[in-house]
This record gives sequence, C-alpha cells and structure tokens, in this order.
Amino acid sequence: MDLSKIENFQDAVVTVMGLGRYKQGSGLGAAKWLIRHGAQTIITDLKDEVELEESMSLVMDWYHKYRDMYPNRTIYAPLFVLGEHREEDFVDVDCVVQNPGVPSESEFIVAARAKGVSIESDVSLFFRYCPYAIIAVTGTKGKTTTTKMIGEMLEKIDEKTVIAGNIKVSPLEMLDEILTRGEPTLIVLELSSWLLESMPQAFIDLKRGPDISVLTNVYPDHLNRYHSYGHYIHSKEIIYEWQSEEQYTVLNWDHETVRSMETKVKGKLFWCSKIDQPEHDGCYVREDGMIVFRREMAETEIIPLAEVGLKGEHSVSNILTSVASGLLRGIPVEVVRQVAREFKGVSDRQELVREVDEISYINDTTATNPTAVVAALKHFGADKDVILIAGGMDKMLDYEPMTDEIPKACKHVILFEGDASDKIEKLLNGKVSIETGVKSMKEAVTRAKAVSSVGDIVLLSPGAASFNLFANEFDRGEQFREEVRNL
Repeated sequence: MDLSKIENFQDAVVTVMGLGRYKQGSGLGAAKWLIRHGAQTIITDLKDEVELEESMSLVMDWYHKYRDMYPNRTIYAPLFVLGEHREEDFVDVDCVVQNPGVPSESEFIVAARAKGVSIESDVSLFFRYCPYAIIAVTGTKGKTTTTKMIGEMLEKIDEKTVIAGNIKVSPLEMLDEILTRGEPTLIVLELSSWLLESMPQAFIDLKRGPDISVLTNVYPDHLNRYHSYGHYIHSKEIIYEWQSEEQYTVLNWDHETVRSMETKVKGKLFWCSKIDQPEHDGCYVREDGMIVFRREMAETEIIPLAEVGLKGEHSVSNILTSVASGLLRGIPVEVVRQVAREFKGVSDRQELVREVDEISYINDTTATNPTAVVAALKHFGADKDVILIAGGMDKMLDYEPMTDEIPKACKHVILFEGDASDKIEKLLNGKVSIETGVKSMKEAVTRAKAVSSVGDIVLLSPGAASFNLFANEFDRGEQFREEVRNL
C-alpha cells in the first residue's frame, strides 16, 4: 500500500490487530482514525464480545458520527472478528495496524509480512503524517515520568501540546486536529520497545527519526517476549538509529549499557549524568549540587538539585533528561526551571494513594521488573516497615536482586498467584514473613491492613506481569487505589 498520503486509506482494506479497552488507546485510536478516513476496517482481537463490549460500542458510536460528519466520503461499517484471528484478514488486505501488545513474531504478522502487506502501528502512522518536530522517549524505567515532565514544560508554552504514545493515549486521536489547525504543535511521545519495533519502515521512508530521541536506561525486562537481552536492547536503540545529523539524541551517561551506545548515535549527542562531564555537551549535576546544561561549552545554571520537586536518587536521571530535552526543543530556561521545581511525578509510580490509621498506601504498579522494585524498597524501606504486595506472572527475569533487598526493607510480603511469585518465595527461603497465592487486589489489601501497624508502609510494587489477575498494570494500580479508598 502507498502510505505517502492519508487519502490513500479511502477504500483500502485495513486490519486492526488488537482493539484493547483503553478509550484513547492504540487499538481504539487506530480503528476510529481508519474508519474516519474511509478504510474498510477489520478489527480482530482474541478477546470476545463480552470483554470488548464497551470498546465495540465506542467504535460503532464513532462510525455513526463519522457518517454524519463526512457525507461526501464513503464511511464503511467496521467488521469485528473476535475470539480468534483469521489468516485471510492478514494476507488479503492492504495494511495491518498492529497493537503494541501483539508480538511481532505472531504467526499472523509473519504471514502478512511474507505477503508484502504494510504493517504499521498508530504511532508509526502519526510519524508519517505529522509535519512537526517530535520528542520521543523510551527506556525500561522512567520513560513515563520523563515524558510527563517534558510534556509539562511544553504545555507551559502551548496548551494544545500532544502528550501521547505508551501512556494509554494514541497520538492518532490528535492528528487530524493538528493537521486542520495548520500551526506548529509541540509533541512528546512515550515509546515502548514494542512500539519502536513498528517504526523502522516509517523512519526509512521519511529518511529521519525523532527530532529529539531520549533513552533513559535499559534493564532486563520482557525476556519472555525477546529472544535475548541483546535483542531487547536493540529494540530500544531503534529510537536513534534513523536520526539525521541535525537531530538530537539524549542519553544517560550513568547507565553503562546506554553509555556503550555512543558510537552508534548519528545525531547530535547530549549526555545526562549525576556526575559532571565537563568535556561533553549535556545536562549534569555539578559538584556544588547545581543542575547545569552545557551546549557548545556554554554553561547554563538551571536549579540546585536540592530544590527539584521530584525526589529520590532514582529520579535524578529523569530530571536531567527532561531538562535537556526541553532546552533542546527551545523551551525558555525560566519555564524549564519552574517545571523542575514544581513537578512531583505521575500516578502509578510510587504514588501515595492515602494514609489510613497512620499507615501509608503506595501505588507503584508500573514497577514491573525487579530493578524497579529494588528502587522502591530503597526509597521507602529504611526502617524495615514495608508490607510489600508483589508477584504475578514471570517474564523470565532475575529476581535475586529483589529478594536480596526485601529482607532489608520489609516486615511482611504478600504475593499474588503466579509463577514469578513461586520464584520469589523460593529465593526468599523464609528470610521474611510471607503470604502467597493471593487471587485478588481486595484480598491483598485486606491482608496487608491486617498485619500493618502505625507508621508502616503498604507498597504495591509487583516486579512481575499482571495478566493472570488483571487486565494490565494500570488496571492493577486502579484496583489498588479503589480498595485503599474503600478502607
């Protein structure tokens, strides 16, 4: 399919693989956009009609609205194929839009590729047709915090800033408005490794990558989906592989794996580090504690590290990469400084939900790997007063660093049912009080309350996947918030 113009979607047959349940998520966003632009849209998902009833209803509501809105355009009713995938919906079509939750190794994606069918994502389509500069952020940890912090800087300049991607918001939801308005728009997108894997063909066709690429770090994660850690690392490197010499790359000097990528960068490289690197352009913490930005050896003082709003040692690299990205995008220093002082973080990441009977309940649901759990335990567990709610399904990760830290920080551990929990329990080997086999968030919170006392911290920080008990990590976090509100 010729993807050079949006108009070419009119009458094209396009399969959306993975509808999802987020109202502004990738699947729904892509389906709505395709229907609006006259594609004959097939929506296929392994979930059934009961699970996807609300999403289907939203799609059909928009279909009827588009028929009224575009009387001179042929608007086709979508075809839903649920509870299964059919090969003909992948090989006898013009294009497949792959939801980021769908592995590229899927037999249906492989079959489509073999037939020469165009395979895209909602983000790759956005990149193809958005004419304005894009900041793209990835990393195993910190990418959402960094994206949101950059987004706040951009919103101070333009309230119509687009903040989207792997944060439950499809950028396709905003694309038509951006194009209709015809005015430069500030954009920052969070890209997971799965979304990045959908991007190379778009980057090749456009002969450019993101205008500013940000890579926070790379830790072992999703190894149940990738052949090796090296394969996972390469998925992150896609963010800068097709950049031009005039585009910017922001990397974390303090992370050894990221630092080793220096020779692969094609754009203008800016490092970020907790230790000043006077010989390199970038954003650093000077010996006197001042955050400084250095460009062509000209140094700008931003704010003392002690005065930033986002606390915690693990947050410093997120602050530095956000400051660097904002300044490279042309945001005034005073605006960057203001956001650095005021930004406190995002929900689902070490979020204080509520204090009940002098017990703090912390939602860290997006800690889906052991490294993130270790960071949370070091932050909250100085007095060994943490009741940790963790575990779930294994992603073929090493849980030993996590189980080494748990006895230092926790008085009690509650584990959800799942094979990751089995590994964690075995590694703990009786070093801390533990309950296993928990089948719901209500049960987990109830058990945590029963063993907690004044001054304790109940911390949801799973270190594992959630799909056996929850729709995803965000559903897990929302259920935690709801149960805590009900206490």
